[in-house]
Amino acid sequence: ESLGVGINGSGTLGPTTVKSSPQVAFTTAAYQQYGAEIAADERAHVKFLRDAITAAGGTPVARPAINLRESFAAAAQAAGLGSGFDPFANEVNFLLGAFVFEDVGVTAYKGASPLIANKTYLEAAAGILAVEAYHAGTVRTLLYSLGDTVRQSAQAISDLRDSAGGAEADEGVIKNGQANIVVADANGIAYSRSTRQVLNIVYLMAGASSGGFFPNGLNGDIR
Repeated sequence: ESLGVGINGSGTLGPTTVKSSPQVAFTTAAYQQYGAEIAADERAHVKFLRDAITAAGGTPVARPAINLRESFAAAAQAAGLGSGFDPFANEVNFLLGAFVFEDVGVTAYKGASPLIANKTYLEAAAGILAVEAYHAGTVRTLLYSLGDTVRQSAQAISDLRDSAGGAEADEGVIKNGQANIVVADANGIAYSRSTRQVLNIVYLMAGASSGGFFPNGLNGDIR
């Protein structure tokens, strides 16, 4: 998609309302390139999954309403970062906004893997998990490189995810005084989150069926 334009709301992705999609004023060319590549990957994931569901005889659910501006601001305030946080205001805020989601994606796919019986689908899901981990590692590396203030903001977001998700499956970009790019247990294995734990994070409230980033909830069986 073009810069400053949301995901196309027609065709295979289904209609929706994305409440906010302004263009980020990147000042570092590499950051803009990283963002564009990650966005392209995420859009390709959605199309792949919808096409796979259709090919298997299913009907993909409509894309739900998404709220990016107010929900990011609410999440940042809950994390103790103050009011009015806007992930589109500048490239550092954009990276912090990406940090909110990328680690969650890794733990969500890891947690869902035992539920996938079909080996073809499991291989595809493993491929998506690996790409999400690449994304997360890139974002975490950049945030660490930006110094103490940004590192502390990332820690606050990590703490909020742990609290909202109801599971200690998160870490900031510093651990034991050292850079912490990979979130993993003592065996070097990524953490898992259940469906409910992921929903607690994206709804910004434990036990909720809507709210936060999805004001009307998700569509389909998983809400």
